[in-house]
Amino acid sequence: MTSTRTADKPWTEADVPAQEGRVAVVTGANTGLGFHVARVLAARGATVVLACRNTAKAQAAVDQISVTAQAPVSCVQLDLASLASVRAAAAGLRETHPRIDLLINNAGLMMPPHRRTEDGFELQFGVNHLGHFALTGLLLDHLLPVPGSRVVTVSSNGHRMGWIDFGNLQWENGHYVRALSYGRSKLANLLFAYELQRKLAAAGDGTASLAAHPGNARTELVRNMPAWQRAIAPFVPMQSGAAGAVPILRAATDPAARGGEYYGPGGFGEFSGPAKRVRSSGRSRDEDVARRLWAESERLTGVTYSF
Repeated sequence: MTSTRTADKPWTEADVPAQEGRVAVVTGANTGLGFHVARVLAARGATVVLACRNTAKAQAAVDQISVTAQAPVSCVQLDLASLASVRAAAAGLRETHPRIDLLINNAGLMMPPHRRTEDGFELQFGVNHLGHFALTGLLLDHLLPVPGSRVVTVSSNGHRMGWIDFGNLQWENGHYVRALSYGRSKLANLLFAYELQRKLAAAGDGTASLAAHPGNARTELVRNMPAWQRAIAPFVPMQSGAAGAVPILRAATDPAARGGEYYGPGGFGEFSGPAKRVRSSGRSRDEDVARRLWAESERLTGVTYSF
């Protein structure tokens, strides 16, 4: 058994162990955090699939990652704003990859204007949470038989400003606040990750569910930030996209990491610094809310999990 001290020690990209023989699916991997996660996993020997909305950009990323990859790298079309696309991507992945070792639920939107998904969900909640909830459920049986398999769901420090309002889950009522909607979707990511781990453990399954966040990473995800947040950004510690990917990589590959754990930067405010185990908000650990959100997510997506 690895000691708590070992599990909590700072980590960098250099600590990612060899990944030969493993298959990793990374959503939103054509740019930003997902690109760096896919790049490192491929360089360590994993077969990596980039699951992205724009296949032309995904193929360009595949070509770039392949320069240092030690195993095949490919891409599949995945639009998390469309449940039909999620089902099609899952079907393609199931046919091509009988086993999946790592599913990295990374893709997401941050504070766009109010829009709806193809299925009528509020865009941030639909893409960041419901799309990944559906994808994970559709791929889970290809992870369960694989020793050491993991699902890693990417959240954010923004989860701390979110809450789950079941009476207005899709912002049908009242004024839409893009920052609060983002916080809700990132809180949902954590509620999902923790509830998935509880269900896996209760069923005696070996697959582990973990979560991670990148701190304040310089990626194009911040392009929709409100003006006031862009104004204070220069005064808040930040790190590169490559550094922001390390907590995700640690959750995915650290032999000492365990299901139900959350990783992020270890510096002040968890804005930057080496990856360490961190603690999320009390709201994220509300098991009653998590169970209710799970049931509602199954109802909305039509995807029912089987353990």
